[in-house]
Amino acid sequence: MLLLLGRCRSRPKRAPIESLESHPLDGIINDAAVKAGDWLQQASRGQTLEVAVFNYRKRYGRAPPPAFDIWYNYATQRSSLVIDDYDNMYEDLRPFWGLSPVEIRRRTHEIISDSYNDAARIMIRGGHTNTGANFKPTHRWMVDGFAHMMTDFLKFIPDMDIALNLNDEPRVAVPYGKMKRLLKAAESSSDPTGKVKKHQWDSNRDKQWMRAENAVASRPFGHKPRLNSFTAATAACPPSSPSRRNFLWDASPLCLSCAAPHSQGVFLSNWSLAASPCHQPDLRNLHGFYLSPAAFRTSTELLPIFSQSKAGGFADILYPSPWNYIDKVLYAPTTDKHPDPPFAEKQNSLFWRGATSEGVSRFGTWKGMARQRLIHLTSNSSTSTSLFTPTTPMLLPDPHHESQYTYTLPPPPRNPRQPHPKHLLHFQAHWQHRYLLDTDGAGFSGRFLPFLQSHSLPLRSGIFRTWYDHRLTAWAHFVPIDIRLHGLWSTLAYFTGTVGEKGARTLRGRVGMEKRIKRGEEIAERGRSWAGKVVRKEDMEVYLFRLLLEWGRLTDDGREGLGFELEGGEKVDEKGGSGEGDKKAKGD
Repeated sequence: MLLLLGRCRSRPKRAPIESLESHPLDGIINDAAVKAGDWLQQASRGQTLEVAVFNYRKRYGRAPPPAFDIWYNYATQRSSLVIDDYDNMYEDLRPFWGLSPVEIRRRTHEIISDSYNDAARIMIRGGHTNTGANFKPTHRWMVDGFAHMMTDFLKFIPDMDIALNLNDEPRVAVPYGKMKRLLKAAESSSDPTGKVKKHQWDSNRDKQWMRAENAVASRPFGHKPRLNSFTAATAACPPSSPSRRNFLWDASPLCLSCAAPHSQGVFLSNWSLAASPCHQPDLRNLHGFYLSPAAFRTSTELLPIFSQSKAGGFADILYPSPWNYIDKVLYAPTTDKHPDPPFAEKQNSLFWRGATSEGVSRFGTWKGMARQRLIHLTSNSSTSTSLFTPTTPMLLPDPHHESQYTYTLPPPPRNPRQPHPKHLLHFQAHWQHRYLLDTDGAGFSGRFLPFLQSHSLPLRSGIFRTWYDHRLTAWAHFVPIDIRLHGLWSTLAYFTGTVGEKGARTLRGRVGMEKRIKRGEEIAERGRSWAGKVVRKEDMEVYLFRLLLEWGRLTDDGREGLGFELEGGEKVDEKGGSGEGDKKAKGD
């Protein structure tokens, strides 16, 4: 557990390195707010079924899957704001259009044929589900949670088998050349003007899926635990990318050029790009998943496995995690012992607690793992000089020109505390702090959504991405921190209103401090409000419902020409408007 008090002394020990006329975060945060608004506008244009069908065809190059009208009603009845933009889902599914339905089903059965593969079988037949027992009992919550998430729409899902990843780590790392061929094959199936020929699932779908007792045990995953996985993980990168061309064996220097493509100064400015390992060869030594993964059972073939999160370059199919759906960890403040006070009334502190769960330490690999580096960085901020504990200049108001900002090498923070309580802290104790740092472990962090729902400001660092990342905008709904942690002090200084010693004594300095603290509160409240609109349990259901309809079509022998179409076609203009009412769905 780590506790950092907000303000720090800012007297530089060395000469200024660089001066700026304005703080980069001012522009980054303003742009993020606009971006968040633009995303919502384009994601929610489908105000009628007719418009939603039109937008689907235009966006994804084919008709929606059967039962799209039922999905649309389900989504709107649950006040889903996201109707049109499921781009991350279609990126996950697009390569599978390069495989035949027979081959997808065969590969599914390969995965679920042997418990060695660490995957559970979710079998859907006739609107009912059977999860079986061929998996680790410790993962019962995941399997049951997945089934529970389908309860209200299961009767609309066609017969299918689903291979559910039971490991925290992603499983499918398809090499660049092989993935390129799959995507090229998938292109031929896209036709935004194509006529729907079939509106119903094949009547013999249950016969298309192999019976469990007839499956031949197979082990399609390689098993290389506790070995550096970075080379395998970056197989999906282009051959010309830095991570494919360069091998950074020396973990000592901080590779600022590796972070530059997704950064502005020391600040992470592009959260999506930061997930890609292709331009970051130094990630080999910066996370336990790469350094020494606990399981790392992966395949270089495109295997259809559903996972809760994945790192950049992996081709797993993401779905909403049961961890959040069944409230394994939840936001539940109380008025007495664990209240969540308004932002201004919280302790002006950054708080983190967690376990060393990224990977298995061998031969000193723990020194490069993100959570251990975090502890070491905050414990040795005045002496750290290596990549493991990066000390880079902190951006603070210039002591001589208060309207400018200067990068200076920082002294240690004032009064840092790292208490080691004799008993476990209650999870709800987080809410007393203004700033909550979240770092992922062997997979995604299940604590981020509760953080987002609180009145505190979440700071998020990690390499794993989930189903909801596409819906959140960094710097508008949360604060991103680079996995190298070199921008942590500058980011904290910005939001805590840290100023130079001279500036702190001036009226302008005090007003500046209050303005920055207010900015943090605005992001915290915007993120909290947004979480209550797009990452609710209802939104998890809506996402999974649509995902399984898409998967149903992909695995159907008659998938070419199979889809949903309104009676009489869709007569909608380019803006999504129509002079006619909703059409009746064919196949009702």
